[in-house]
Amino acid sequence: MAVKITRGRALSTLSLTPLIDIVFLLLIFFLVATRFAEEDRKLEVQLPTASEAQPMTEEPKEIAININEEGKFFVGGKFVDEDELFNLLRTARINNPVGQPVVIRADERVPFAFVASVMNLCNKAGIFNYTVATEGAT
Repeated sequence: MAVKITRGRALSTLSLTPLIDIVFLLLIFFLVATRFAEEDRKLEVQLPTASEAQPMTEEPKEIAININEEGKFFVGGKFVDEDELFNLLRTARINNPVGQPVVIRADERVPFAFVASVMNLCNKAGIFNYTVATEGAT
């Protein structure tokens, strides 16, 4: 005896027209929104000056401070003493008020007091985004 299966009419009458209408409306919306964003940038405006304005900066490059086994500080391959390092850090913070990253790379044989000294100089200069580099275990 054959079994007769009746199919529902819901799937056969599904209309895609409203879905296509919504896709076109979204497409038009994004095209118009993009056009307005471009027009805002094309308008010629003379901006006022402000005495306390700070320049827009790119993502600041991190400063790498190397400490050799004798406890001497090197930045960019050049030896610097504590005063020069503090001035360099303070200048970097002034030029990048958003946050200047500093990486402290110390020889494993150097006493931690030298690393703490660099961390203290960073804190004095107003730089709190500093890390101590380590080598990964193999």
